[in-house]
Amino acid sequence: MEVKSADERKDEIINACEELYQTKSFKEITLKDISEKTTFSRPSIYNYFQTKEEIFLALLKREYEKWLKDLEEIYVKNDKLEKQEFAKKFALSIEKRKQLLKLISMNLYDMEANSRIEQLVDFKKRYGESLRSVRKLLDKFFKNMSEEEKEKFIFSFFPLMYGIYPYTSATDKQKDAMEKANVPFKFFSIYEMVYESIIKLL
Repeated sequence: MEVKSADERKDEIINACEELYQTKSFKEITLKDISEKTTFSRPSIYNYFQTKEEIFLALLKREYEKWLKDLEEIYVKNDKLEKQEFAKKFALSIEKRKQLLKLISMNLYDMEANSRIEQLVDFKKRYGESLRSVRKLLDKFFKNMSEEEKEKFIFSFFPLMYGIYPYTSATDKQKDAMEKANVPFKFFSIYEMVYESIIKLL
């Protein structure tokens, strides 16, 4: 029988959490649920993660790593991009990260509050890399932007990311409540919302 490495076991735990998150809410999922989806016992999970929030934080870190790869691809594969083309590629990179958007808008506070500092620092490193990666794109494709304009772009867009999921994933119950409250509801896809925001920020 093949013995799994520590990284492989961590990945198995994170994958189990991700699978459960497709059908259950963050609050509904327990460590017991996660352990039942793995090939080892619940106490074994504590060798890698002390809380379910740490597992979710690791999942979020993995989502940022996937997004970073897409941002790097935009940087490497393009010598020049006009505003509309940049907004299109950037929006497509975010559209693929619906799970990232869901986690940061719905569960980030709980994940950060209930994770050990070393786990949180590890996650924040990936977040910081994403800030630097977006800045690198602006430096390459928008040389006429001032340093202040680039800073404003970054610190306008990243907070905006926290609101994308709720605005693009309204439930039938939420839509019904909006209608009964006589509040107009207009559906935007993730792509549309990000594209329009990037165009305005540029």
